[in-house]
Amino acid sequence: MTATATAPTDAKAVRTPPGSSPWQLARRELRRRPAVRISFVVVALFVLMAVTAPWLSALGGWTPDEFDKSAVDPYLGGLPIGNLGGISSEHWLGVEPATGRDLFARVVHGAQVSLLIAFTATAIVVLTGTAAGIAAGYFGGRVDTVLSRLMDLTMSFPSLIFMIAMMSVAKDVNRIVLMTAVIGVFGWPGVARVVRGQTLSLKHREYVDAARVGGSTSWRILTRDVLPGVSGPVIAYTTLLIPGMISTEAALSYLGVGVRPPTPSWGQMIAESVAFYETDPMYFIIPSTFLFLAVLAFTLLGDALRDILDPRGGRT
Repeated sequence: MTATATAPTDAKAVRTPPGSSPWQLARRELRRRPAVRISFVVVALFVLMAVTAPWLSALGGWTPDEFDKSAVDPYLGGLPIGNLGGISSEHWLGVEPATGRDLFARVVHGAQVSLLIAFTATAIVVLTGTAAGIAAGYFGGRVDTVLSRLMDLTMSFPSLIFMIAMMSVAKDVNRIVLMTAVIGVFGWPGVARVVRGQTLSLKHREYVDAARVGGSTSWRILTRDVLPGVSGPVIAYTTLLIPGMISTEAALSYLGVGVRPPTPSWGQMIAESVAFYETDPMYFIIPSTFLFLAVLAFTLLGDALRDILDPRGGRT
């Protein structure tokens, strides 16, 4: 009877060795889930594609802005010559109707633009939100009141309308920098609220009280004791933010207020392909597939990390 009762505990101990760090648990759990392993590989491939975009387009033999009039038929409204949108050994993913620009070169450079904006905006959101959340939760009082009201104000603001308005009126600015800043400004309150709640539960723990009694400064307590405690939920939340940032950039570019030609963007390519979806469906399918795979892979990976690093937050 006793052996039967203790068997599950012993098996669990084997699966989860004592003293395992969150990262060791994460790696162990990720290896057990085939879908997550595939998502991780897809994410790694997209990041590699974005980093090596200039070399990949050079390997294909075309730049994203180079026209190939010989690849389109002027007598058929500029439709690509050949099957499946002009896919051939010269143009690996076909060409853009009317202009003949190489789709492979434009897709890989579009990945660079989308991931650059997504990662940079996410970094702004996470750094700002983490700093504000820790300050509000740890210091409390007026600091908490001011920061909490600022969070409420920012979250209640019609951010999408403001983004469209700002991107429409800003003419002679770097569109990538402006889009990154605008997206980052409106995204931090969500992270701040998560971090604030975690900080409130951590600041009265025994080890924090011991550090406070021992004469540690607030900065040392925040960086040595509180910040490691909130890192798990923040990492999980960060991974889930990235697909939303990619979708936001694609949506703004699709509406014509994001990245402007000749800079390639997946959302911009999808918008331009609407006029050709009946005559050249591959022009619509290719950037849409890349956008779908990127968002799906980051979402699945983020869900897995949330379940592992922040199981209570995942259940609620």
